Amino acid sequence: MPETAPWEYTLYIPNDVRAVTVSRRTLRLILTVHGLIRLVDTAEPLAAELVSNAVRHTKGPAGLRLRWSGGVLRIAAWDTDPEPPAPPPAPDRPAGELEDGRGLTLVRACADLWGWQPLVEGGNRGKLVWCELAAA
Repeated sequence: MPETAPWEYTLYIPNDVRAVTVSRRTLRLILTVHGLIRLVDTAEPLAAELVSNAVRHTKGPAGLRLRWSGGVLRIAAWDTDPEPPAPPPAPDRPAGELEDGRGLTLVRACADLWGWQPLVEGGNRGKLVWCELAAA
């Protein structure tokens, strides 16, 4: 399959801390199979952080969505909590002072773009937190 062909995968995961490891390994496999191994070192910790937040801060199931389109990899985690993620601390605040919020600081620093959106499907509420990495 050519690297330029679009694709999308969704991994449904239970509310279990082991889901983070499963998600990381699944992402690595998908990127390797699609010839995008050069993105793994950045994408893997970003996906782990998004999934970790989904599992840590909610009680329901979650999911990891990976989409490749137009030279951009979108990594997204959805969960059942409709509340927005806590914003990352200001860039000028030393990481050593932080109790929480380091994960989204990592996402903001390493991703080309990131954000979140509320989800309402069939009466179910939740959110999708995402980030993007350009191949170039």
